[in-house]
Amino acid sequence: MPKSGPVQQPLLDITRRHFFGQASSFGIGSLGLASLLNERLFAEAPTGVPGPHFTPKAKIIIFLFMAGAPSQLDLFDYKPALNRLDGQPCPEDLIRGERFAFIKGVPKLLGSPHKFTQHGESGAELSSLLPHLAKIVDDVAIVKSMHTTQFNHAPAQIFMNTGHQIPGRPSMGAWLTYGLGSENKDLPGFVVMLSGKNAPDGGKSCYGSGFLPSTYQGVEFRRSGDPVLFLSNPAEMTSDTRRRSLDLLKNLNNSHQADTGDPEIASRIAAYEMAFRMQTSVPELTDISSEPEHIQKMYGTEPGKNSFANNCLLARRLIERGVRCVQLYHRGWDTHGNTGTEDIVNRLTSLCQQTDQAATALITDLKQRGLLDSTIVVWGGEFGRTPMNEARSGSKFLGRDHHARAFTMWMAGGGIKPGTIVGRTDDVGYNIVQDPVSVHDLHATLLHLMGIDHTRLTYRFQGRDFRLTDVEGQLVNKLLA
Repeated sequence: MPKSGPVQQPLLDITRRHFFGQASSFGIGSLGLASLLNERLFAEAPTGVPGPHFTPKAKIIIFLFMAGAPSQLDLFDYKPALNRLDGQPCPEDLIRGERFAFIKGVPKLLGSPHKFTQHGESGAELSSLLPHLAKIVDDVAIVKSMHTTQFNHAPAQIFMNTGHQIPGRPSMGAWLTYGLGSENKDLPGFVVMLSGKNAPDGGKSCYGSGFLPSTYQGVEFRRSGDPVLFLSNPAEMTSDTRRRSLDLLKNLNNSHQADTGDPEIASRIAAYEMAFRMQTSVPELTDISSEPEHIQKMYGTEPGKNSFANNCLLARRLIERGVRCVQLYHRGWDTHGNTGTEDIVNRLTSLCQQTDQAATALITDLKQRGLLDSTIVVWGGEFGRTPMNEARSGSKFLGRDHHARAFTMWMAGGGIKPGTIVGRTDDVGYNIVQDPVSVHDLHATLLHLMGIDHTRLTYRFQGRDFRLTDVEGQLVNKLLA
């Protein structure tokens, strides 16, 4: 870039303000290819210390996000006392002054209709809905004391992903690619895939770049057709013709940048070049039919269909190629009990059948390939479910309302202490009584395992330095191997 003169500098300031002002996750969510890796921006990061601050335990994160909030009381957090008190009015002193999303009046306590059994050397108690996870429970760490500040889906999902409940902050995947980059020049550093009932309530803000340059936002691979829009050439366009047209565009853009100094032009050039390389790399990547039959059977995949199982196998293929962060969103865990298809008996059973085998296969597959030691796998949703039956409008189906005070997540892989159970809730699972873990604590710990001091990875925006953990976050030492 030529040295700024008296005319160019004001223009640079204007274009930067315009760029960052428009770079919220909503404003750029539709610009799929514009979010691809631009190596220049790693060298020109305005603040913070991109790159590991110390030797990392892991290089990659796969986040299996169960959007809608799984019921921890029916999957992980067994409460015999809650079963004994099933149908009894909830003690008023427990819920006095509490705000719920839908529960009104004094609800009745609801025991779990599912059977729990101890598994592994850790003795972890798991629901009968998780038979596959039960086989590898000693490879994972279970955190029963997660809590959040949000009890509605969209803000809670955005908070879990960005550390702030209002859209506009960078997601964890964006922070990781900003700080660490990608190890594959032919693929994005941060990839997102969706399955289940519909998209997450928080929308693209869950994996956007916020005020970071759009280079770092998650690139969503579509459910059908081309994984990325406009990846395929038109029938009459050959690869050679495409290459020559891109060379012409690059020359014109370089000339324009020399005249204006607009930083967006460099991002545009990088996006075009990445898109060209992806025309070769992505079709091969997404063709899971090339996987051996025993792998397909282990995951429960069906090539050509959109499913959580297919996405889990794709996640493994992505990280083998050096993608830094992969997020899989599986929507539909909002089991209020309004109908027989939204309850903790039928709906929860169906959801576990869709996800338990594949999530477990991912851990097993990574371990067999020697990849688990350098990869962190995280499973969980945005909050938990209440120990009381919601019974909205007198519904007779069993369901639970949103619960921000306590929920469960599990994780495995690089630097995570396997076979560990962290935290404990009270006898009915309402409040945490041991080792509370906040969303900021979780983020701080995950960044630490990736070699990043969460207090030092910052970005200056609107006059101050921002970070993923805001002004909070403590390491969860009991999770560290």
